[in-house]
Order: sequence, then structure tokens, then C-alpha cells
Amino acid sequence: MLSFAVVIVAFAYAEVGLGLNGHVPSGLVVYVLGFAALMAVAHLAVRKFAPWSDPLMLPLAALLNGIGIVMIYRLQESGRGGNPGLKISTLTPHAATTQLVWTAVGMAAFVGVLVVIRQPRILQRYTYTLGTIGLILLAIPALLPASMSEVQGAKVWIILGGFSIQPGEFARIALAVFFSGYLVAKRDVLSLAGRRFLGIDLPRARDLGPILVLWAISMLILIFESDIGTSALFFGLFIAMLYIATQRKSWLLIGLLLFVAGALLASAIIPHVHERFTIWRHPFAPGSIQGSSFQLVQGLEGMAFGGLFGTGLGQGQPFRTPLVQSDFIFTGFGEELGLAGLMALLLIFGLLVQRGLRAALATRDPFAKLLAAGLAFVLALQVFIIVGGVTQLIPLTGITTPFLSQGGSSLVASWMVIALLMRISDNARRPAPQPIQDEGMTQVVRAV
Repeated sequence: MLSFAVVIVAFAYAEVGLGLNGHVPSGLVVYVLGFAALMAVAHLAVRKFAPWSDPLMLPLAALLNGIGIVMIYRLQESGRGGNPGLKISTLTPHAATTQLVWTAVGMAAFVGVLVVIRQPRILQRYTYTLGTIGLILLAIPALLPASMSEVQGAKVWIILGGFSIQPGEFARIALAVFFSGYLVAKRDVLSLAGRRFLGIDLPRARDLGPILVLWAISMLILIFESDIGTSALFFGLFIAMLYIATQRKSWLLIGLLLFVAGALLASAIIPHVHERFTIWRHPFAPGSIQGSSFQLVQGLEGMAFGGLFGTGLGQGQPFRTPLVQSDFIFTGFGEELGLAGLMALLLIFGLLVQRGLRAALATRDPFAKLLAAGLAFVLALQVFIIVGGVTQLIPLTGITTPFLSQGGSSLVASWMVIALLMRISDNARRPAPQPIQDEGMTQVVRAV
């Protein structure tokens, strides 16, 4: 399956060259061999350190990663080599090579997680330590000046010279571990029912503290960082894991109401969030198409132009959408691969989430079960938020598409999530050790 994924990436890379310039790219062998070598290292690491893990997770993630590099290469070649496409000013001439380097860093993180974390329950010892680290990572961009943290109106970056990192990508992993450890310890208390209202058993008033604290923190993220996406992921992760731990629908209802109320409040008092809501509601309003909603409209028109089967890799005009290599890379795939291609990508993401949830169901360790379910859910929620934003289902958030978008933070963090899910899967699928029988004792028993 991993070899099949590499072959698909190789064919996609060749098609980009044929679509752009009518010949196979000169760097085809270098790119494909480099990508194949990285995936081979990952495969050997899995065979060595997690031989019983789910066999589909690595090929699925590798396919998404490779297709993302192919699209970034296609976009960087716009306006070069005689191609009539427009050059993307926010994309360097070596963006695909840089993304391949980040893939190597992601592979190092992937292998590192498998080597260091042999038992998922080890992380439970550092529940509050990792929770503190996660909150610090979320808070750092808000404390930095705008010149060192703000991009497109959202303060979610740490920018030092030519290097930038998005700490929220790694905060999600730390907070998922914290939520798992906390909910395993407090699950019985949070499961107690209070009053019954409209057929729903509400939690006791004294138990509302954790959800109110997390709601307040998510609101602070909205206020100080103007980032709907991180706030939604942070709060959504906790609510989902709380429901999984307690099996009480009332927590879902309360969480949903709190988040909707917070989002509406933020849209009224925060200019950047208000603008996102206005674009969402009226993208085609007179004066907005060439202004604030230009990016959303271009993405929608690109997907509409792609139709059912797309224009073909290298034969569309995705470069007309600002930041198509990062926030709007899904619309680029929609234009050149069409609706069929988008459904295939969503199916791959769905399979990844399904395999993560399957690992959660298979393991007996309560902490590992919650952690696997939380990591799988946050992957699904991230895809839903970005796809919903670019298709006008929900307001735009500006978060990245896992494995596909340009950038190192998201890619490295995504590979770490896959490594944790594979570690949990390996422990769940590993056969129980067989008792060792002594031949001499067996003969004595038989004689008796």
C-alpha cells in the first residue's frame, strides 16, 4: 500500500509537468526518490518499533503528504518556463523542495515518537505538565507584538527573521494528552446527573467548572489572537472528549450553546471576526467581491470551474486565489481534480479518522482510548473547519489542511499525531504473550 501511494504521487508529479509545459518535469526522479526514501524510513521504523500497528495509517498519510507536495510544486511553477499562468508572489521558487525538507522533519518526529513512547500510558504521568505546556504554546502569540505574530489579521505565529512556527499545532497534541489524563481521573464525577430538562439529564452545577474554564480560555484566544479556528479546535476537542468519557449528551448541548454564544459575541466586538462573519453571509455583496471577500469568491469560482472531473493537474488557474498554497489549497484541488478528486481526498481523511477511532475501540487502556479518540476527532474537526470555510458552509478560519497545505508546523504535528495513533494501535493489536512451558514438567504431569 505504501508503494502504491508513492506510485500515485509519481504519476501526479508527471501529470503536472505535462499539463504545464507538455513534458515530464526534469526533477521527477529526484523528487520521487527523495519522497520514497523518506517513506521507506518510516516503514522500517514501523516494522521495528510498532509492527502490530494499523497497516493503513502510514500509506494514507503518505499519499496526502505526497499529493500536497505535488500541488505546491504545480503552484510554484505558475508563471515560469513560458507558462501563461500568473506567478504567486507569496510562494518561493523552491517551495516544493522546502516542503520535502519539512516532510523529512516530520518523518524524524514520527520516528522519534515511536521510539520514545513505547507505552501510551507513559504520557499519563505528565498530564498537568503537558497541559501547562499546551496553554503556554497557545498564549505565546498573543503576548508577542503584532510584527512577530500576526498574519492576515490572526496572531497565531511566532516569527523570528525568516523563520516562522505556529505553536498551536503542537499545543493540540499536548492538550489532547492533558484532557485524556484529566477526564480519566474525573470521569465518574462528571458522569453524575443533576436535574432533568426536556428529556436530557443535565450535569450538576458544581461540575460545570471545567467546561466554563475551557470556554473562557477559548474566548480569550478569540479576543487576543482573533483566531476562530484555534478557538474552535481547542474547545471542540475538549467537548468531544468529555462526551466520549461520560457518554452524556448534555455536555454536547451545553458546549455547543456556549461556543455559539461566544462566537456571536466575538463577531460583535472583534473587528477581524466580524469581517469574517460578514464575508460568510454576503460574499457576493457589491464592493466586497474585489475587496474583503475576493479570496473566498475566487476559491468558489475555481471549484465551480473545475466541475465534476476538474481541468487536470497543471491546466487550471488556481493561482488566481490568494494563499491557495496554504489556507485555500483545497480549492486548488477542486479546480484541477474536480468534485471527484475532492471526494477522494475527503475519503482518505475519513479513512484516517476511522482507523484512529478503530484503534480507540480496540485498546483496553482508558487513557489510550480517550487519547486516540481525541486525536482522531481533532483531525476530523480540522478538516471540517477548513473545508467548511472555503465552501462557505461556515465562516473562514484560516487554519491549514492537514498534510496538504504548505508549511512545516502543521505537517510535523500531523505526523506526530499519526505516530501516536499507530503506537496506540500497535499496543491494542499486539497478541498476548504465550506462557512458556517447561518440557520436563510437561512430561512429569503426563506421567502422573
